[in-house]
Amino acid sequence: MADLFDEECDYLFKAVLIGDSGVGKSNLLSRFARGEFYLDSKPTIGVEFACRNVKVRDKLIKAQIWDTAGQERFRAITSSYYRGALGALMVYDITRRATFESMKKWLRELRDFGNPDMVVVLVGNKSDLIRSREVAREEGKSLAEAESLCFMETSALENLNVEAAFLEMITRIHQITTQRILEAKSNGGTGARNDLQAGKEIVQLDEVTATKQPSCCSQ
Repeated sequence: MADLFDEECDYLFKAVLIGDSGVGKSNLLSRFARGEFYLDSKPTIGVEFACRNVKVRDKLIKAQIWDTAGQERFRAITSSYYRGALGALMVYDITRRATFESMKKWLRELRDFGNPDMVVVLVGNKSDLIRSREVAREEGKSLAEAESLCFMETSALENLNVEAAFLEMITRIHQITTQRILEAKSNGGTGARNDLQAGKEIVQLDEVTATKQPSCCSQ
């Protein structure tokens, strides 16, 4: 894992994309990481990842996003990739109700294997396919409120709210991380910060000044 860390960056941040196969996880990631979209995107086999550097004040953050396969036969090998991640985008397809109904199963797995403080954003993808919609926006928002998640509908095809969804996750992680550091300092130590730096996972993120977005819960 050490070779994945760019020495020119100040911090490395890891997050995961989860959800059923075909909901658009790979295209959401390619939009965020490379500004690309593929109509003939093939299902992810196992786990893939992509990185994007985000300038945060005087710090350069490398966001390392893992794209996990949605197929059941790959679930066993992907569970280990939750380790070290403090953020997740949990994605369903608004045109396929079954993928929305799977969200509670994915959330349960996330809470079983992931960090208890993980920031989770519920994402209803393919919002451009209005005529084929099977899941109302209100249903997604209601689930998010019930489970204390953030919620946003996106379109990887039209590049709608993709940037906002990822940056909302980063901003919320920043809030949690900053609070931990402040608590550690108030207790006369810096243990929380050292633990985060040692794993080169998520370290303190300052306010994302160049990427201000409205709250995703209002989108």
